[in-house]
Formats: sequence, C-alpha cells, structure tokens
Amino acid sequence: MSGALQRVRLDRVVRGLVATTKGWSVEKIISLFQRNYDGDRLVRDEIVPGAEWVVAGEGIATRKMDGTCCMVQERRLYKRYDAKGGKTPPAGFIPAQEPDPVTGHWPGWLLVGDDPGDRWHRQAMQLWLDSGLPIQGGTYELVGPKIQGNPEKRERHGLVYHNGVGLVLDPQPPRDFAGIREYFTGRDIEGIVWHHKDGRMVKIKGKDFGIKRGANASAS
Repeated sequence: MSGALQRVRLDRVVRGLVATTKGWSVEKIISLFQRNYDGDRLVRDEIVPGAEWVVAGEGIATRKMDGTCCMVQERRLYKRYDAKGGKTPPAGFIPAQEPDPVTGHWPGWLLVGDDPGDRWHRQAMQLWLDSGLPIQGGTYELVGPKIQGNPEKRERHGLVYHNGVGLVLDPQPPRDFAGIREYFTGRDIEGIVWHHKDGRMVKIKGKDFGIKRGANASAS
C-alpha cells in the first residue's frame, strides 16, 4: 500500500474511531506485554490478557504524549487527581474508575480553578479557546515548558486531544515484541497507544524495554 493510500485509510479509520468513542473511557489502559515484576521490571515477550487484539492487527496506533492527563467536560477543564492509600478525595472529585481493592488508589478528576498550581492548565485551555477551534469532550494531554520537564519540546503550554487524528502514527509501527523494541530505538517518542473502534486501548512505552527516549534519535 502506498504512503498516500495508507494515510487516507488511517484518516478514515480514526474519524470513525472518534465518532464511535463519544462515550470515552477513562479507565486505566493496560500494557501490551507482561512485566518482570520480580526481576528487572522490564517487559517480556508475553501478551497481557485482553491485549491480544493488538497483535491480531486490530485498532490504530497513536503517539503517546508525555505530559499530564486532563479532561474536558461541557467545555470545562479538569485536572487529574489521585487519591492514594485510601485517602478521601476532596469535594467535587469525579472518579475515573473504582478504587483499587488492594492499594486503595483512586484516580479521578478535579475542576481546574484559580489555584496557582492550576495556572498551566488555565493557560493551555485559554490558548485552545482563543484559537476558535471547537473543543470536544474527552481526555487530553497537557504539555509544555513546565510539564514533566517538557520532553515534548513545546514552546507554550497546550492541550493535545487523545483521539485526535494528528497523533496517528504513519506508517503504523510493528506489533511484535522485537519489532516494537526496534521501533523505539533511536526515536524521540514516549510510547504508543492502540485504539480499538469499540473504545478499548492498549499502551507500551520505550522505557518498558529499558530504552531511553531520544537516545541518538533520528526520527519522531
């Protein structure tokens, strides 16, 4: 398939994906490969149950951004908040999923307010609104100079829509263990998220293989 035809195909598939995931999920995304928790904590060539559809060739691979996750609901921006160790979340907390029965870890969302710690969220949201572009409900990645050391090398704080066509990787990366490991080698990219048309997602990161992001990077 030519590059032009593949881009047309991917664009059509992702437009359909976005259209079918209006009831977007904020559940934890599973990894593609099992991890050696009792050893080096890297992944091994064994598929996590529930991720088999990726190696079967289903879904679309998108770039995983390295920032902080946030949510837009009814044109209002929410930041991620994690109630850890059974801690009671503050008023206004919107659960993203049920608390972990073992650790008590309970991720969710809090409305962005006037707190100084929210200034980068406010700045990014205002930049989007000032652009005149419509903002859809769903999850976004906040990236910019003051976020996580700015690995995405952004000059301003901004929001990246997780289901946006602009994150689709073209050409699509390999789906086997050795191929994905080789794909991350020399690329300035944090990871990959595969999106299934039914809303399921699976992720993998370069550091899961022990690969440092951007080492001798020649492509992104």
